Amino acid sequence: MLLLAQAPKAWHRLFQLKPPALPRTPGGEAQHVRYRLLSRQGPAETGRQDQPQGPGLRTRLLITALIGAGLGGVWLAMRAEKERWQQRRRTEALRQAAVGQGDFSLLDHRGQARCKADFRGQWVLMYFGFTHCPDICPEELEKLVQVVRQLEAEPGLPPVQPIFITVDPERDDVAAMAHYVQDFHPRLLGLTGSAEQVAQVSRSYRVYYSAGPKDDDQDYIVDHSIAIYLLSPDGLFTDYYGRARSAEQVADSVRRHMAAFRSVLH
Repeated sequence: MLLLAQAPKAWHRLFQLKPPALPRTPGGEAQHVRYRLLSRQGPAETGRQDQPQGPGLRTRLLITALIGAGLGGVWLAMRAEKERWQQRRRTEALRQAAVGQGDFSLLDHRGQARCKADFRGQWVLMYFGFTHCPDICPEELEKLVQVVRQLEAEPGLPPVQPIFITVDPERDDVAAMAHYVQDFHPRLLGLTGSAEQVAQVSRSYRVYYSAGPKDDDQDYIVDHSIAIYLLSPDGLFTDYYGRARSAEQVADSVRRHMAAFRSVLH
């Protein structure tokens, strides 16, 4: 009974006791605070302070961009070299095909005699067709003169001479050619000649043509090869372009040939 009576007083004295003071350290309160902060950190956070810091995000992005730009430049250079190699290989193969060998003798749309030597020193774009052609020849000639205009607009490039050779000498005389070429380009030169002369130049450039049957009005269509020929200033056949090639693609090809041209006659 005596113990039970004294119990409330004992509990009262117990709650009045002060907690034991923490041992003092040279760091004082700062050390005490640091201890509490470190006690809240996990092992990964406490060890992170001792690890060396790597490059920042901006530095890593800059390095990645520089590496990407370098690889892109190497790829572009390799592609350009491959295109030049393919062009040289194609040009050599076309020369070995012996297209456009020999000379020709024709009349231009002014009645002046012309031969291949007259165009030596000039780049030439040449097309074979006929003035009564309903659609393909006008379209291809328009494409040809578009190429000439694009190249004319670049002062650093040499001029290109456009030429139209008929495969229908029966109807396409000098007057007919003069009337026809004026609708395309002021420098477009129309060439015609006798049946034998036209046959000779057509064989030289591997151009096929054949006149169809005449109708009641004595009109007829001439079936023929469709290609634009490029001749270098040496007078050599250098390339050709079919209907599928656009004016922009032809102009790009001509530019590349001009840049790579080295005369073989000197």
